[in-house]
Amino acid sequence: MSTVDGRWVKSSYSGDGQGSDCVEVDLGERVGVRDSKAPHGELHLSPAAWSAFLTKSGDR
Repeated sequence: MSTVDGRWVKSSYSGDGQGSDCVEVDLGERVGVRDSKAPHGELHLSPAAWSAFLTKSGDR
């Protein structure tokens, strides 16, 4: 993981590490998720919903 904008974190699994195809996450009080190519379109989840998403994603 690497920090973007001081609070957003980019997964090391996202794209080539040069800013393309990146998902960024802000793990604050509400979990924010955004596409690095469209940073103004954020999705906000509760920590419980984020945890459930990660659990389901790992089932694949």
